[in-house]
Amino acid sequence: MMAIDSEKNKTNEIQEKIASFFDKVGGLSKAQRLIICIVTIVVVGGGYYYFIFMPKNKELNAVRGEHKIQITKLKSFKIKARELKDYEIKMAKVQENFDIAMEALPEKKELPSLLRGVSEAGSDAGLVFILFQPAPVIDKEFYKIIPLSMKVEGDFHQIADFFSRVATLNRIVNINNISMITDKKDPRLIQMDCSAVTYMFADPGAGKTKKKTKGKKKG
Repeated sequence: MMAIDSEKNKTNEIQEKIASFFDKVGGLSKAQRLIICIVTIVVVGGGYYYFIFMPKNKELNAVRGEHKIQITKLKSFKIKARELKDYEIKMAKVQENFDIAMEALPEKKELPSLLRGVSEAGSDAGLVFILFQPAPVIDKEFYKIIPLSMKVEGDFHQIADFFSRVATLNRIVNINNISMITDKKDPRLIQMDCSAVTYMFADPGAGKTKKKTKGKKKG
């Protein structure tokens, strides 16, 4: 009971002080009351600005800054994603072209049949072979050049038919270094010197094996 009475007394004292304060304020002039109101508003507003608004504003500015950074990163990632997609498309195209080239270039085991195909193309066109001689293989870094020296004789239509037949072979064969002369006795006959050239991808493993073998012999 004593604790309750003590609390009531404290409450009464506070109410009396508040009532006394308002009585004093009520006894002031309008100008004084206006000044008190302004000071109160300034104090409350300043407290709100410094203790509530400023910290929240700093947090908001920090969030906005982080948001801009993330937007910039997102734009950068989108650009990189587009570039990656374009790169993948280009790589797929390169791979497709490579696969086509691999199919068009002969393998080592196919060379005899390819040479036979060139020979048969000339014979079927009606040409007479004076020379049909494989030349030394020329090694490049990633591929090999396989030339074939030829000298044939026939008329213009037979030579054109030969070119057409070579073009339809299932492997790449280029006819280079073409030289033609007509027969003095029969101007219809043409003697043609040329090179038939095909290509083959070099086997990287074979080169390494040869180097290792040579190294062992030296040891």
